[in-house]
Amino acid sequence: MAIAKAERLMNLALCLLGTRRPLSKRELRDSIEAYVEAARPDRGAAARPDRSAAGADDSFNRMFERDKDDLRELGLVIETVENLDGEVGYLARRDSNRLPPITLDAEEAAALGLAAKVWQQARLAGAASGALQKLRAAGLPEGVDPYEAHGALEPRIPVHEAAFEPLMLACRDRRPVVFDYRKASAAHPEPRHVEPWALECWRGHWYLAGFDRDRGAERVFRLSRITGRVRSRGTGFTAPVPDVVTVRETVAGWAGEIADRSARIRLRSGSGYPLRAKATTVRELGDGWDELEIPYGHGLDAWLVEFGPDVVVLEPAELRADVLDRLRAVAKG
Repeated sequence: MAIAKAERLMNLALCLLGTRRPLSKRELRDSIEAYVEAARPDRGAAARPDRSAAGADDSFNRMFERDKDDLRELGLVIETVENLDGEVGYLARRDSNRLPPITLDAEEAAALGLAAKVWQQARLAGAASGALQKLRAAGLPEGVDPYEAHGALEPRIPVHEAAFEPLMLACRDRRPVVFDYRKASAAHPEPRHVEPWALECWRGHWYLAGFDRDRGAERVFRLSRITGRVRSRGTGFTAPVPDVVTVRETVAGWAGEIADRSARIRLRSGSGYPLRAKATTVRELGDGWDELEIPYGHGLDAWLVEFGPDVVVLEPAELRADVLDRLRAVAKG
């Protein structure tokens, strides 16, 4: 549905930009295939009055008005002109819809090239390459190669999760989705109905932030825990989208990064390197175990469960109880 609407808007914009005189609503209806379909009465109009000739005209008029408003919201300047016969026409003059010249210096071009090289996924890599080619035609400085290496380290953002692309498109198009999600403390995935807001990579993992309809609150989901296919839902958003979505801060808080307390754990030697990297103190206990002191914040119990039998919580007591509860839930299935 989103692709069909985008194609319809593009066709309408091309018609309005390509004409030298105002086009009437009737001329636009006859020129764009989607409008022709919308204005065509159903053969079963007797059984469906809404698809009679009058109903088809109403359907087209509503669609056209919505599309015209959407194009104006996107920034297209559409003029409404009335001719001598009183017929209203529409056009978008090129001089009113022309972007100012784009000028980039060498540093800006290098930054764009570096950003394009980050993406390794074929779909995004192609889009980034095409965008840079258009920028070069629009005014990149001569002699500047945006793909040239500018340092010994090259950033990479790998995308291995199959859920990434459908969620990226759902965030762009503001389409609710449903997927099966397996929490760290659960043995089986559960369906989640989400209004997706933003995707962000943090410490090598991709996360989705959005409004969880089942829980009626903002939630963050790790893409590697999404199982099966991401399905779209046609209904619109029910919750307002915040101006700023703090994915990293939320995940950091859940993972114990934002904490004002400490926890003491036993960790099997040679394992749990992410925990060791966070530890403020490490003490060898012998017999293949070490004792660590790590920051304690919301969600640390879920993270510790992922290390299974390699971690034993010593204190505080509430963290130990939360970890045991999660392990029992996994054991029960």
